[in-house]
Amino acid sequence: MWDVLTAFPAESLIAFTLGGLVLNFAPGADVFFASACGIAGGPRAGVMAGLGVGLGVVWHITLAAAGLAAVIAAHPGALVAIRWIGAGYLLWLAWGAWRAGAGDPSRARGVVSPWRAVGRGFLSNALNPKPVLFILAFLPQFTRPEYGPIWMQVVALGSIFAFTGTLVTMGYGWVAGRLGQVLATRMKVVNRLSAVIFGGLAARLALAP
Repeated sequence: MWDVLTAFPAESLIAFTLGGLVLNFAPGADVFFASACGIAGGPRAGVMAGLGVGLGVVWHITLAAAGLAAVIAAHPGALVAIRWIGAGYLLWLAWGAWRAGAGDPSRARGVVSPWRAVGRGFLSNALNPKPVLFILAFLPQFTRPEYGPIWMQVVALGSIFAFTGTLVTMGYGWVAGRLGQVLATRMKVVNRLSAVIFGGLAARLALAP
């Protein structure tokens, strides 16, 4: 794997990394999800949600390297099914956050436990078909047959993208968690805000072209 990675020209790796960082820093579904978890469960939950999202990216990269992502992308029905499953999951999270209400602030900070946040982050990303299409569109632009097996190039580049993206998303989750702590005395507002974010993500996923 290291031989494949070192076969890339330095300028190509830099361009790929910078392009990936620009995309990661642009607020999207993953950032909003980690932020919502941070608001509901505190900085640690936000960070762990970002970690879960990163594991979801690794899942998509694994599919791409195995060639399964191309098969899924070739069947729109499969993408639609995955999209609706993901939207339903986010709506379920929104309903749970909305029903949490106010309650005891000291208990409300545990609404999203850190390890549960990892699982939720993974499912949120893994059930979103857009990363599949993105990986198929972005990564191949930097691959070349002379650099080695294509699947190994996808894994190498995907690992860079997953690593940087995970750090960025974890950072967003941590910042949101700190802001959530400021609002800890008004947990009803915090929970309702989390519910709105989850619901918005569900609508965005379900209504996406």
